[in-house]
Amino acid sequence: MSVQGFSTAHDDWSQLLYKVRVRPTAPAPPQCLWGSAGLLQNITFTKDLILHIRNDLFGEPITFGTQVVGPIPIPPAVSSPPTLSPPIGILQPGECASIPVQACSGVWATCAVESTVYCVIKPSV
Repeated sequence: MSVQGFSTAHDDWSQLLYKVRVRPTAPAPPQCLWGSAGLLQNITFTKDLILHIRNDLFGEPITFGTQVVGPIPIPPAVSSPPTLSPPIGILQPGECASIPVQACSGVWATCAVESTVYCVIKPSV
């Protein structure tokens, strides 16, 4: 399925659709699908947002998860660098997943070779 076909089928999503090229990242941090390693606090929304991700049909398997910023328990209260959660899972080529984006600073992905991941952000219903 092409990106154009994907966005045409869901015209109300077309402004929120983007793609990220995911590559091997060791020893550097994984690629962010949403958010940033530079965020100093977790982001919380009044209504949950859902990040829908789809691994390219001709890509490689990707491993994905979230990152959070935790407080350092020393005064003054400051935030620690983002830490990666254990992986949520692995998406094979052509597979999709939906991740709630709430109280985190990013969603990450990595793979052994290279893949393109298509992302759409929608509010929860």
